[in-house]
Amino acid sequence: MNTTPFSTPRDLLRYAVTRFNAAKLFFGHGSAEAYDEAAYLVLHTLKLPLDRLDPFLDAKLLPEEVLQVLSVIERRTVERVPAAYITNEAWLGTYAFYVDERVLVPRSFIAELIPNWFSPWVADPYAVENVLELCTGSGCLAIMLADVYQNAVVDAVDISKDALAVAERNIRDYKLEGRVNPIESDLYENVPFKKYDLIVTNPPYVNADSMARLPPEYQREPQIALHGGADGMDLVRKIVAGAAERLTPEGILVVEIGNEADYAEAAFGHLGLTWLTTSAGDEAVFLLTAEQLQHA
Repeated sequence: MNTTPFSTPRDLLRYAVTRFNAAKLFFGHGSAEAYDEAAYLVLHTLKLPLDRLDPFLDAKLLPEEVLQVLSVIERRTVERVPAAYITNEAWLGTYAFYVDERVLVPRSFIAELIPNWFSPWVADPYAVENVLELCTGSGCLAIMLADVYQNAVVDAVDISKDALAVAERNIRDYKLEGRVNPIESDLYENVPFKKYDLIVTNPPYVNADSMARLPPEYQREPQIALHGGADGMDLVRKIVAGAAERLTPEGILVVEIGNEADYAEAAFGHLGLTWLTTSAGDEAVFLLTAEQLQHA
């Protein structure tokens, strides 16, 4: 029996938006605001199409459906659990991935660049044979890279055995076994030595001051996947230092550093970083060629 005053998705949507705004939730895992997050959680919980809210707004819900949605609203509001961990689903562009607390919620700006295969630096996507993705987490970028570079094998590296278990699930879901190879390794340490046409990475890059101010939603994520040391560049330095010997003569390195452009320029500006344009602007992802990396 439904003992709540809610009977339709419209009721629950309004209630969720009010609760989310009152709690001052942080929206950095896909949704831009309380309404978008509430609509997503209501639709997902009710197993309705995520792109069609209007036809169902005034549909009468079963009592147990109302309670399921209220439970989700409570978990998101009180426990500050990211929506993706509640639904075990995250989207990058048109790609959906399984996620849980073992991995970061995917939100890479590199995902915006992959569909154009990093043109013009990659002239022929069909000529790309070997790709290395460091700090793969859920495997999302590795899977997108394999989808775009159809003749390539992608080595997907992470230090976390737990993260790789999630990546393996996503690799199976996309039927890319054999083309995306999960490798447990501290960066290059256990990676088979071969030349890569492309190295891509979205490593931990949050500096120490920013780590101390992370909202509760980000504190729910694996901190090892966020913390990049005093200036955020600890792992990035190792990645840049080891990239030259791993790249083909025409190869490129693509690195995401989020809001740490000033620290990246201080560390690597002498190499002549190329900043790639994303929805975050021109200072979230940089590119270096194999030739430039010879001077690292």
